[in-house]
Amino acid sequence: MSIDTARGILGDATLAELEAGLRGSVVRPGDAEYDQARAVWNGAHDKHPAVIVRCAGTADVIRAVEFARSQDLLVAVRGGAHSIAGFSTCDDGIVIDLSPMKGAVVDPARRRVVAQAGMTWGDLDHETQAFGLAVTGGLVSTTGIAGFTLGGGVGWLLRRHGLASDNLTAAEVVTADGRVVRAGPDEHPELFWALRGGGGNFGVVTSLEYQLHPVGPQVLAGLIVYPLEEARQVVTGWRALIGDAPDDLTTLVNLTTAPPLPFLPEEVHGTRVVAVLGMYAGDPAAGEAAVGPLRTLGTPIADVMGPMPYTAMQSLLDPLWAAGAPTYFTSAFIEPSDAAIDALLRRHLTTPTPFSELHLHQLGGAFARVPAEATAFSQREASVLCNVIARSPDRVGFDTHVAWARGAREEIARHGHGAMYVNFTGDAAEDKVRASYPDAVYERLVSVKDTYDPTNLFRLNQNIRPSAPV
Repeated sequence: MSIDTARGILGDATLAELEAGLRGSVVRPGDAEYDQARAVWNGAHDKHPAVIVRCAGTADVIRAVEFARSQDLLVAVRGGAHSIAGFSTCDDGIVIDLSPMKGAVVDPARRRVVAQAGMTWGDLDHETQAFGLAVTGGLVSTTGIAGFTLGGGVGWLLRRHGLASDNLTAAEVVTADGRVVRAGPDEHPELFWALRGGGGNFGVVTSLEYQLHPVGPQVLAGLIVYPLEEARQVVTGWRALIGDAPDDLTTLVNLTTAPPLPFLPEEVHGTRVVAVLGMYAGDPAAGEAAVGPLRTLGTPIADVMGPMPYTAMQSLLDPLWAAGAPTYFTSAFIEPSDAAIDALLRRHLTTPTPFSELHLHQLGGAFARVPAEATAFSQREASVLCNVIARSPDRVGFDTHVAWARGAREEIARHGHGAMYVNFTGDAAEDKVRASYPDAVYERLVSVKDTYDPTNLFRLNQNIRPSAPV
């Protein structure tokens, strides 16, 4: 069966030749597994690629990149398929699917792991926790490691060990011309710098090497839920605490609607609440003193903060973030002034669905001590990252929900410097990308793009345009 694309026709013989050069497989429209293969986590995106290449290894990625270039196809790169903006898929182009690539080698003596880019954080935590080691991972364990890391990587170890990208020590990359390069401090150092915060602009990252740290297996973690009428005192009390919090403690405030969870009284199900989540990365016994003040911010509806396996905290939110629901994120680095808190609480009262939320991520600690010039992720000064989430069970009225999130972000961002976190950006808007990097950083990213992807083959991302794309 021939397949029409925006650029031409892919014939059966052409696709057969592609598949013959792979260890993995090709999925075409009309194949029994096509609909499952094209689905992504975010149900807001329903795309129909011309071909999906399920890569078994780096050689398959090289072949897929060469094929995309030869056929002038739009390229989407998929790891965990959690891209909020839908970059994991496309219409009429090629999806380079890395999800079969799940190998990992842990070196406990050096505290390093080399992980293939198809792994999720649940996969990687399983491997590293066998040795009592971890690196900053996602807040939902089904998130892929690669896209998360390339955009920065905010998680429960952020204040103790920095972003995931801060702990990236090397990466294997297939560039737009089909070369395989190893980027690290001593090899392709500019590319290595750009990969730590510049997103998927520069090639297909096929494996990532991380510095690991002793974590767990038990940590002090969980959440405390407070009623809506105490939201202001909870948020302002949290603001007062985070300035003196030890680096081992990373917290998050969630302005949300109470889900029907067994530890919550039935009468609060479906009502607006404020939850304080956190994890103490050190000795759980020592963490009680740090966590204790979080329990006194108001009158708790529920307190499920206590010792638990690190992997349990990493997957605690998974049931609330299953695949398929249309979802939109937008974000702003802010300072939680009284006016900012007023704006947040107003927007909380107008959330369009019970699944829409506003998150306040505590920053600082190790995250803030990384020199701004060390990585492409250079937004290190703000004390809080606000993530505005619109989420719905289906697409009906979803545009209205997105408009709510954008409006909330616009109001809240006035209390910061306008920058977004690229992993929490639901739009592929050039002005938002420019605003997320200081001018000098952006120009340096353009220079790296010029070197490794001058034709902008990899443009399904928060795109750094080359100087003069062909």
